[in-house]
Amino acid sequence: MSVESLGYLGFAVKDVPAWCRFLGQRLGLMEAPAQPDASCFRMDSRAWRIAVHEGQDDDLAYAGYEVVSQAAMENMVDRLRDAGVEVRVGDEALARTRKVLGLICFADPFGLPLEIYYGPSEVTDQPFIASAGVTGFLTGDQGLGHFVRIVPDAQVALRFYTEVLGFRMTDVIDMTLAPGMVIPTYFLHCNGRHHTLALAAFPVPKRIHHFMIEVKSLDDVGYAFDRLGGDNCLTTTIGRHSNDQMVSFYCASPSGVEVEFGWGARGVDASWSVARHDAPSMWGHKPLRAPG
Repeated sequence: MSVESLGYLGFAVKDVPAWCRFLGQRLGLMEAPAQPDASCFRMDSRAWRIAVHEGQDDDLAYAGYEVVSQAAMENMVDRLRDAGVEVRVGDEALARTRKVLGLICFADPFGLPLEIYYGPSEVTDQPFIASAGVTGFLTGDQGLGHFVRIVPDAQVALRFYTEVLGFRMTDVIDMTLAPGMVIPTYFLHCNGRHHTLALAAFPVPKRIHHFMIEVKSLDDVGYAFDRLGGDNCLTTTIGRHSNDQMVSFYCASPSGVEVEFGWGARGVDASWSVARHDAPSMWGHKPLRAPG
């Protein structure tokens, strides 16, 4: 058994208004009714996908993974506890805040707070309307998107996310960060999305290198690239990745955490075979400036 998808992300940031402008006016998400201590944003018919809390870390604060039922969540409790992971069952107040029927809370081996939940709230009576002219986001059974987790020991993290949470290996890219400095990045899937999680021991002072959201048209990518170019936050040109073949670009959030904005990634299925790559991109993704 595995988690089914990445359901939501919560960030702790110093400048909440800047994040709200970034997520809404620039990336095209729809503002949603706030949680008691957070501004929230929608990407689809779910009540929310991204929450922004006031805090000093300027980093990812927690990630929520979805399972199909209470029984599946309880099975994950057993697996986590068998692996020696401390698990707390979320109380009713937290479940109401997250707008789910139930959830559990724990941390990965390097301290990232994680939640597994079931029964997310749908708000189909309140149609999703993307802002900034975006035609829509690819979510559904593929979830919110992906993020790249920065860890000091990728092998330890890899064992946890595959053997305990049930992710499967998609492929590996040996990233050359400098002459003689090659760091493998492990790409993992839990549904048809090429990867919902990637793990790497990059020298980055954040919990994640970036998170990715996928749009429904190539024009959405181009228009967003132009919009964000005026804000001086672009960190790469448009490019196409070698492994998932997504066409995308990267930009810096108000906290310095990068965002990948893309379209057209290939998926995985039961016939997928693990592969390795020497370069992250087929073309493009040339650096424009350092994030932060």
